[in-house]
Amino acid sequence: MTNPKLISSGLTRSETIPAPRCEPEAPENAPTNPTGKWARFALICVPYLWLLLFFLIPFVIVAKISLSEAAVSIPPYLPVIDWGRGLPGLWGAVQRWSLGNYLWLTEDGLYWRAYASSLQIAFISTLLTLLVGFPLAYGMARAPKSWQLTLVMMVILPFWTSFLIRVYAWIGILKTDGLLNQALITIGVINEPLIILNTSLAVYIGIIYSYLPFMVLPLYSSLEKLDTTLTEAAEDLGCPPWKTFWRVTVPLAKPGVIAGCCLVFIPAVGEFVIPDLLGGSSTLMIGKTLWVEFFSNRDWPVASAVAMVLLVLLVIPILLFQRHETRHSEGDI
Repeated sequence: MTNPKLISSGLTRSETIPAPRCEPEAPENAPTNPTGKWARFALICVPYLWLLLFFLIPFVIVAKISLSEAAVSIPPYLPVIDWGRGLPGLWGAVQRWSLGNYLWLTEDGLYWRAYASSLQIAFISTLLTLLVGFPLAYGMARAPKSWQLTLVMMVILPFWTSFLIRVYAWIGILKTDGLLNQALITIGVINEPLIILNTSLAVYIGIIYSYLPFMVLPLYSSLEKLDTTLTEAAEDLGCPPWKTFWRVTVPLAKPGVIAGCCLVFIPAVGEFVIPDLLGGSSTLMIGKTLWVEFFSNRDWPVASAVAMVLLVLLVIPILLFQRHETRHSEGDI
């Protein structure tokens, strides 16, 4: 007899339920797609080729010039590698290389004062940019979603104007008869114009204004992904708002803080335009010293040595920090 429940469901005892179809597995030694393999290889090679062309090759050229000697010639250094002679020409140039330019940097205090001044100005500027940028990024991250894109566009809007024009605009604002002094005198805050232009204060203002978006955007990226339930839980447990901010928000925003500080500090150390236009001759920074050696003194070997030392001062701390962060992450795992 046939079960009426099976008849109502459309199945009988004589019918069998079809087994699921299994696709045949590909053999282990199946040939791979060569086109896809070469495409992945080309995709990986693009960034390395970019670094080779625009970082490694210029780095080698500058390193070679730093081991040469200044000369009244074109190019203004000796020895010049005679590639027509092949390996003997290359070996002859290598034998004439020396470390005299690096020894000169240790003997002349001007360069070390320039390095120290640049590191000090860059450090203070980075700290002030962080103090200004963190509340701005936090407000952007807590704004309604419909407003966040507009706020981000307002932050990056200065990039649509030339960097040089923006720095020149600050000259019109900070000079003795500029907009700032006129406004302060009009409202009665001061009686005589302030001397801000051609001082270190003007350099700090220019760096903070110019590099503020580089600090705000990484901070906004970290704070926008912040889990608000963590701050709510801290408040529910009786944690004061300032302590919640310091113990919960700031540690979670650490990646954005580090990225923003690196993006501001590294270019600020070698800044040339801002101290030259806003700081005047009294501001000593390594970027101005480097420019004078290249274009005024035409001492390319010494200028190249200055650039190499600056690169080492910036790259080694970054590598040590990355190594520390790698070990810390491995320890967490």
